[in-house]
Amino acid sequence: MARPARRARPNPEGAAAHMGAGVGGGAGGAAAGALGAAVAALYMATLPPALPGGDAGELITAAYELGVAHPPGYPLFTLLAKLAMGLLPVGSPAFRVNLLCSLLGAAAASLLFYTVFRLSGSYAGGILAAGVFSFSRLTWQWSITAEVFSLNNLFVGLLMALTAHFEEASTARERSKISKFGAFCCGLSLCNQHTIVLYIACIVPWVLSQLFRKMELSLGHLLKLGLCFLAGLLPYLYLPASSYLSRARWTWGDQTTFQGFLTHFLREEYGTFNLAKSEAGSSMSEMLAFQLEQMKSELSLPVLALALVACVNTVLPTKQQKSPVIWLFAGMLCLYSLFFSWRANLDITKPLFLGVVERFWLQSSAVVAVLAGLGLATLASVGSTMLESSYVLPWLEWLSALTLVTSQIWANYSTCDQSNNYTIDKFARNVLSSMPTGAVILLRGDLPGNALRYIHYCEGMRPDITLVDQEMMSYEWYLPKLAKHLPGIYFPGNRWNPVEGVLPDGTLAFNLHRFLKVNKHKEVFVCIGLHEGDSTWRRSYSLWPWGTCEKLVPSNIVFDPGEWIHLTRNLYNWTEDYGSFKPSSWEAVANEEMWQARMKTAFFIFELAETASVTAEIKSQLYTFAYTSYKEIVNSHPNHPVNWHKNYAIACERMLRLHQVDVDPEVLLSETVKHFLLYTEKVEDDPQRQDILQAVKHLKKELQGLRKMKEDVRQGAA
Repeated sequence: MARPARRARPNPEGAAAHMGAGVGGGAGGAAAGALGAAVAALYMATLPPALPGGDAGELITAAYELGVAHPPGYPLFTLLAKLAMGLLPVGSPAFRVNLLCSLLGAAAASLLFYTVFRLSGSYAGGILAAGVFSFSRLTWQWSITAEVFSLNNLFVGLLMALTAHFEEASTARERSKISKFGAFCCGLSLCNQHTIVLYIACIVPWVLSQLFRKMELSLGHLLKLGLCFLAGLLPYLYLPASSYLSRARWTWGDQTTFQGFLTHFLREEYGTFNLAKSEAGSSMSEMLAFQLEQMKSELSLPVLALALVACVNTVLPTKQQKSPVIWLFAGMLCLYSLFFSWRANLDITKPLFLGVVERFWLQSSAVVAVLAGLGLATLASVGSTMLESSYVLPWLEWLSALTLVTSQIWANYSTCDQSNNYTIDKFARNVLSSMPTGAVILLRGDLPGNALRYIHYCEGMRPDITLVDQEMMSYEWYLPKLAKHLPGIYFPGNRWNPVEGVLPDGTLAFNLHRFLKVNKHKEVFVCIGLHEGDSTWRRSYSLWPWGTCEKLVPSNIVFDPGEWIHLTRNLYNWTEDYGSFKPSSWEAVANEEMWQARMKTAFFIFELAETASVTAEIKSQLYTFAYTSYKEIVNSHPNHPVNWHKNYAIACERMLRLHQVDVDPEVLLSETVKHFLLYTEKVEDDPQRQDILQAVKHLKKELQGLRKMKEDVRQGAA
């Protein structure tokens, strides 16, 4: 294995001079294909068989319906996903798109290998770059789910591979062909994730400067490059076409006008160049520190050190021919990291937001992996210069690469193995199956919105139910586009707004109270929660718990706690252990919602006892129902959410103060003390913690006094 690797690199002059010059594309292409097949095999072995979390449900549904996905629209991904659903013969629509993404991720690995091999001639360096990137936890996780990141990784690899090919091109004709194809790929890449524009902003000036320096940049050639770039953007024509046809049961925005197209393309509804709308994020320095820590944990310190070797070697007196490309890649990495850290307006101290942000660091990690591969090749080349007759160095190069890649697979395989992950799918199916016939669900948030839409539209579950998106209903395009696909629902206007009436732009707005009034023939549920800006529903309705959702019930209906406990006790068949998922995952969010749903009715009844203006007898009954329900739930699930301890302890304390119930006060005191202490042990940041501990001291004294009194009574009776 060592000899071919040595022959593939030309004999160096100085430290790694002429590294990679004259490397043949055929051998590298075959090896890249073999490597991609190996990555694909591992990816497919860990593929989730059902719907993943995040945006996957919305992206798949948009593709299934041939609608438009959330801004900026992702037309290329939508078309590829639709093609995959039509051509791949196995599994659900979600599985087919997951499979497509795994193949795109494997192709990205091939291109990273090819980039390093093209520049250095090192098979081991190429394997290192492709392997440590592809089998890092983050890359693996987002390369096997129906998301846009594996396609973006593919384009990152493609642009770097084309850059390496352009650098090695020996004739003006070859450089012309590569630059035109590269311009097309730049445009095409922007049909997916716009963050790649920061790499394009580095590569395009570099290519143009190289052509200008070689006197190959004529006005005609520049025009052709521009046309090729525009040709790459052609998939964006899909957006107005889909919007004009208006056949999709789920779509986002109205792109039939130029302003509507620009609004979507520039992500104005989120905030152009921002990750989210109206969010206060971490500082730039915090973001960069998190990114560096993430690179260290995802790629390992040796890989970062090798990437640094590649960069440092370019400033040494014995420069290698590939220094301009390495500086270009390093510049891309720096520009992207700085700009993204500046504009990523999410608080990454929160696990879920960190999970959202860290996906975008894949783009920078790919560059680091390529630099690491080049760094390994540099060390091997320098070593071979110093020890020309040594056959040990090629073996050490291979050993280093394979060790680092194998350690990635060993560390991350079990974490990334999603072959039995049905969590989001089960969440959506449980929610839909719990609904009465003909129900209307007002959706809010990514988890219920994306998951329920996918199961409802793509897998045809519960066609009798109508899904209405609360946030989307406040957009001017939502009802004109989608109201016709929501049969049996009446919309008393063109847009939802807390202040009903005619808005300054002539739009007829309606509030939630009006919506409920004209749809009183329907049972209406909210999932999860109601928009805080519109409280008009309180005029005539109440919210009663229904698992993870709530039901909007007319205020004149009397609440029967016993009947409601019976109705909601076994809504779901949820078997996932509590705390069994990584906190930053959507599976953890779904699991938390399902676990808290078990307690919602008891919590609601307790709050009713605390706040309702009712007789002492009814208040006592409510407290008793809440206590009984809490006790049953807590005792049935030893490993449960920590807030259950606090809720149950408070319920026991309230029962103790009633003095009218058929429950042993000693039992109530013991349970109160026990669960308050369990809560304070596990939650140290509760503002009420010191008050709780102070109350526990008094409760312990009360318990001791009660036990002493019981002991005295027993001794007196004896």
